[in-house]
Amino acid sequence: MKKLANVLYVTIPEAYLTLDGENVVIKKEEKVSLRLPLHNLENIVCFNYLGVSPALMGACAERDVGLCFLTPNGRFLARVSGKVRGNVLLRKKQYEISENQDASAAIAASFLLGKVSNCRTVIERAIRDHAILVDVPHLRQVSNALKALLPVISCCTTTNEMMGFEGSAAKIYFSVFDELILQQKEDFTFQERSRRPPLDNMNSLLSFLYTILTNETASALEAVGLDPYVGFLHQDRPGRPSLALDLMEELRPVFADRLALSLVNRKQINGKGFAHKESGGILMDDDTRKAVLTAWQERKKEEILHPFLKERIPFGLIPHVQAMILARYLRGDLDAYPPFFWN
Repeated sequence: MKKLANVLYVTIPEAYLTLDGENVVIKKEEKVSLRLPLHNLENIVCFNYLGVSPALMGACAERDVGLCFLTPNGRFLARVSGKVRGNVLLRKKQYEISENQDASAAIAASFLLGKVSNCRTVIERAIRDHAILVDVPHLRQVSNALKALLPVISCCTTTNEMMGFEGSAAKIYFSVFDELILQQKEDFTFQERSRRPPLDNMNSLLSFLYTILTNETASALEAVGLDPYVGFLHQDRPGRPSLALDLMEELRPVFADRLALSLVNRKQINGKGFAHKESGGILMDDDTRKAVLTAWQERKKEEILHPFLKERIPFGLIPHVQAMILARYLRGDLDAYPPFFWN
């Protein structure tokens, strides 16, 4: 089992990262502000402008430490990768299946079944935990509508059909997302999902968490030898990690949506940490970004009983476990890919 190592998030825009021996050194204005052993890290995620030294890039690639660059507001820019590793036969099988509509549809259906089911769980948990504060009959109605889509998705034979029903499910789910926001309503009112740019504070928070999840999912896929850029549900596009987007569909409600609601409802962040840009988008400030990343890391340490493995594992290993299970399915060790169903 993969060790749940640390992820270094560099949120200071003026920071510059270098390599000193076996240590990552973070400098600000030529002064060392942090020094960490590289072997203790699993990923480095940079939100800084100045970047990383070539020596550190090379060391990360050689030691399989993920290195990802994002804009300060969380938009993905690039990943640094070394030599392609892993089972070449596994990747050839992945490419073969990605070109087969029927085989791709079977895997894509599993991703979406996991997503819709986990969206229902977010709603059902709100009913269970906050029955006095929410409109229970309305939320039950929406939960049942999502439940009704599950057998429909199972019967789809093309990914185009599935994407249509995925859009319907997302519309139904997000139609009640505002009802799940129980605190700070004046700062975190949610009307609809918006992206590129996010047009309100909650959408900004969701987009930021989705970006982090995409990066961690891509790293998990690379770790088991799969190509994160060749997917089964999302179409291939230059620079888009389609398989990472596929796999994260079932994990979005669990990792991102639930955490976003907790951060707002527990008042761990507030509206003052978000600024409106002239373009109409919303930008998170540095302190809020740090608070979100800290909560993300703490969430990863919590343990859960994995529904397929029947083992207790940290939340942070779920993307790695699902990537491993997907690889086993592609190799022919499993009859189907079992998505992660959150209970």
